[in-house]
Amino acid sequence: MEAAEKANVAAPLIKRLDLSKGDKFDTMLQGVLDVASLPDPLGNVTFANKLDDGLELYRVTCPIGVLLVIFESRPEVIANITALAIKSGNAVILKGGKESFHSFAAISGLVREALEGTDIPPGAVQLIESRQEVSELLKQDKYIDLVVPRGSNELVRSIKSSTKIPVLGHADGLCSVYVHYDADVDMAARIVVDSKTNYVAACNAAESLLLQRSALQSHLPTLAKALIDAGVSLKVTPEISESLKQAGIEGTASATIASAEEKDFETEFLSLTIAVAAVGGVEEAIKHINSHSSKHTDSIVTASKEIADKFLNGVDSSGVFWNASTRFSDGFRYGFGTEVGISTSKIHARGPVGLEGLTCYQYQLRGTGQVAADYVGAGGKKEFKHENIDI
Repeated sequence: MEAAEKANVAAPLIKRLDLSKGDKFDTMLQGVLDVASLPDPLGNVTFANKLDDGLELYRVTCPIGVLLVIFESRPEVIANITALAIKSGNAVILKGGKESFHSFAAISGLVREALEGTDIPPGAVQLIESRQEVSELLKQDKYIDLVVPRGSNELVRSIKSSTKIPVLGHADGLCSVYVHYDADVDMAARIVVDSKTNYVAACNAAESLLLQRSALQSHLPTLAKALIDAGVSLKVTPEISESLKQAGIEGTASATIASAEEKDFETEFLSLTIAVAAVGGVEEAIKHINSHSSKHTDSIVTASKEIADKFLNGVDSSGVFWNASTRFSDGFRYGFGTEVGISTSKIHARGPVGLEGLTCYQYQLRGTGQVAADYVGAGGKKEFKHENIDI
């Protein structure tokens, strides 16, 4: 922490570096214990089919292989990912950023000490420090199966453009909360403030607030005041600005009200700032979010199940919530023990990635001497039975 402050590291990175903040350290430790107590994710049969008598096909979960995890200023990642890798049977190579060098060295030393004398092969968990090693590792698509970057959008984009290895992660956390006209205003205020302020440097913190236009008079004053009282600066559209003036809502020295630009609705502030706009209804909210979000996590506050379902089914994000803070988008809170990261892609794993996301599967065919030439489709006459096997 002292080295980061002397080097004038950006405030959001310092917050991520600080393990003493809140319950981060205890949560890290509990995450390791939770992962240990989870069921074994390997060797599980997810599909079984009897192709013929004595010829059975099984789909069985297995490790991905070798993971390369590159992170910036989150030292807890070492413990989180080591636990997940060991439990899921994967080898892992960890590379920490220069900001977290001292914490990285301390925690990695404990990891090596803890693994000594166990059945885990010594090379299964490796920790590297130089940048040159990373550039070389990103070329090793023959040996490394998955890259997981944890850090800024610049880091993620740089890695995605520098390797042929599949990359699991997200470049931005552009999360929104939409408040429908029928929402309980006090509930909405609590959700919006928590989504924004609970941990502003997190990727699941809200960066945009959308209100239904018909709720501006009834809801905007309470929501704006709650945010300002929490020290949040508002970047608002002209329509929101006019409504605030009519309601007599003003900013403060520390929580200002300023005009929003279009880019503000595509900005991950990672600070006590939020962009605010009005929309006609849930359809326009969905359209706005799908156009501006990073497909991370978005929430709706409404009393209507019908409206909520329309939002939940219409927003194309990895996490879509109803009457809940965006901050719940987290592997620990989901009951995954901890997470290796959050994926906004649509293949393999999506959302918080825990044990299940670090496994894939293989097809195991168990026969008694059968050959394809005996069967239809390969020159033979035998028909397949294709009967499901109970699993």
